Amino acid sequence: MATTYDFIAQNKRRTWLLVLLFPITFAVLAYGLLFVLLYLTGADTADGSLSLWQATHALAVWVVPSAWAVAMLWIVISYFSGDHMLLRGAGAIEIHKKDQPEIYRLVENLCISQGLPVPRIYIINDESLNAFATGRDPQHASVALTVGIVKRLERAELEGVIAHELSHIKNRDIRLMLITVAGISFCTFMSELCFRMALSSARSRRRSKNEGSGALLFVAVGLFFLIYGYLIAPLIRLAVSRTREYQADASAALMTRNPGALARALEKITQDPTVEVLDAHASMAAMCIANPLSKKSFFTWLSGILATHPPVEKRIAKLREMDADVLAR
Repeated sequence: MATTYDFIAQNKRRTWLLVLLFPITFAVLAYGLLFVLLYLTGADTADGSLSLWQATHALAVWVVPSAWAVAMLWIVISYFSGDHMLLRGAGAIEIHKKDQPEIYRLVENLCISQGLPVPRIYIINDESLNAFATGRDPQHASVALTVGIVKRLERAELEGVIAHELSHIKNRDIRLMLITVAGISFCTFMSELCFRMALSSARSRRRSKNEGSGALLFVAVGLFFLIYGYLIAPLIRLAVSRTREYQADASAALMTRNPGALARALEKITQDPTVEVLDAHASMAAMCIANPLSKKSFFTWLSGILATHPPVEKRIAKLREMDADVLAR
């Protein structure tokens, strides 16, 4: 039977896998789009062999080096500052023991029982029910809770949710998700930036032909980042992370000795998990205990196809089974 240490080791391996997969797939997609672009606009042979040579040359000279340079820069930035950027994006406000003593004691007691340092605690000003954890390791971790989840859950249920998020911290899920979410956010931001620059360049066409032609380049680069951020990166995330929610639920049940409380919490959370501020930061949905996006969101549809969370009904059923075993003893 796999232990917590096995899951920690597995997540460390998956993190290194991400470090390799992101720049590799980045380079492959760039090569494919570059070849198509050159074939359509610059080939002077019937079979497109010149375009193939040009694309291969460009791949070796600047696509691969650029991909690795961007990947390393992104990893360093996301590793040290990604959690702060995500918390700011969620509008989370840090609280201290004097602000919310009951919440702080819940987190502190669970951390003491597991030998974990107490993470920073944040509150999101939203009446919905949701929560997430982020950070690079247990020494640099944060737990964010919505106002709604604090107000509307019973103490034992809230303890189960906090234990679930602390399990993500203990299992190093937070580092794995931090890198993937930061990478997806970077790509989607770059795609939006390129499309805006293309629009601005197109408006300047009358003044300069070069600026007008630059709009096509911005559109091409924007499409590249759009495809990568909305399709390729989520597929990689799906490939490396499938069972973490089950493991976090099980770890939380062992931590609190009350799987039934977490099951009840999940039932209540599914009634109102939408966090409006996260609609503008849709890639963060994978970090939350339940999907926080509105039903009209494109990412809600996409996350249903590329879901990294198992169905909540199955999670609740497994917790109920664990609760029955506990009661039987």
